[in-house]
This record gives sequence, structure tokens and C-alpha cells, in this order.
Amino acid sequence: MFENYKAYLKFLDERLNKFFERQKPYIFCKKGCAKCCKHAQFPYSLTEISYLLNGVFDLDIEVQSIIEQNVHKTIEDKKNCKEDKFLYDCPFLVNNECVVYKYRGVVCRTFGLMSVGENSKIKVPFCYAKGLNYSNVMDKNGKEINIEKFKNLHVEEEPLAFNISYKFLTDSDFERGFNFKFGDKKPLIDWFINDEKTKIKLTNYNKNFNRNRK
Repeated sequence: MFENYKAYLKFLDERLNKFFERQKPYIFCKKGCAKCCKHAQFPYSLTEISYLLNGVFDLDIEVQSIIEQNVHKTIEDKKNCKEDKFLYDCPFLVNNECVVYKYRGVVCRTFGLMSVGENSKIKVPFCYAKGLNYSNVMDKNGKEINIEKFKNLHVEEEPLAFNISYKFLTDSDFERGFNFKFGDKKPLIDWFINDEKTKIKLTNYNKNFNRNRK
């Protein structure tokens, strides 16, 4: 069912790994950091969320239960949110670790690198302000590279921005190239909210998982 999408992810990961390796002097990602998994919206397509939920099959029932609790809490938080833009922690984050890392979506795979967005605007990962990615070369406002900081590192590879925006990487050209459809796109948590046309019930995955283990 997901073979073509998995081929796309393999293609994407191979290129992202090269980008991350090139930018290694500026990258401070590490296990347990999880800043990229918090206080965001996490755009996900139908194919991405469906594949991610397949990762639930590999989890212990106790972890599945924690995820389900996280989902319900986040939905309640959204109902009570008074802000125009609802930001939340990813419900698949347990003890500051992604429990479905292998199955994570496109936006999760690209975070950490500088990217080129619309109108050629460069986007810097917000974690630079917390002393992480690119903090060793960015100015205090995160708007441009500090030349003196770069020179003081004595590295050959310059800090670069890549064309890895979510809009670009989920474009129809990739759908045609790998022969699959991303489908509808919306914030991750919205896939679990009561919408009869598109909703996904985590409990359905739990039931199927339990049945398959018997």
C-alpha cells in the first residue's frame, strides 16, 4: 500500500542526509532534544498520517495508550484555545522522544536545516535562538549570517539554505514521479478531530493491533 511513498521517503532521506552532513558544523540535533516536536502545527497529508499510524503497530500497548491520551488532551486544548493559531506538542512525543520516528512525516525529516521558502526568503530553524542549530553563525535576530562568527569557526563549508519547504516537497511533481498521492493536508491534530469525511480514529488502530497480536 505504501511502497511508492516509501520509495519517495528513501529518495528524500538520502538527499537530506547529505544536506545534514554538509551542514554538520552548524547542526546540534541530538536524541532527547525534541524542541522541533513542540509548540508547532505539524502539517501532514493523508498519506503521511496513514503511514505514521502504521508505526503504532510496532509499539507496546502501554505506549499506544499514552499516545491516545496525548491526542485527546491536545484536542481538548484546541477546543479551549482562544488564539487564532493553535500550537501544540506532537502527541507522538513520549518522554521527549518520537515513538514513531521511522514513520515520521516530511516536515519532521527536514527540520533543523535552513530552508528557502516563498519569494526566496530564507527560513532559519527557531532552535537557533536556544543555542542550537546555526546559533554559532547567526546574528541575534536570526536574520543573517554573522561573518565574524563564521570565520572564527575555521570551517570550509558555508552555512547554506536548501529548497526543502513542505510545499515544495509535497508538490504534484513528486506525486507523478513516484506514482502516489499525498492527499489532503492539514495540521496533524486535525486528523483526529471529528470530521466524518476524513477523520482517523486512533482507537481503530489499537483494536486492529490487538487483534493481530492474538
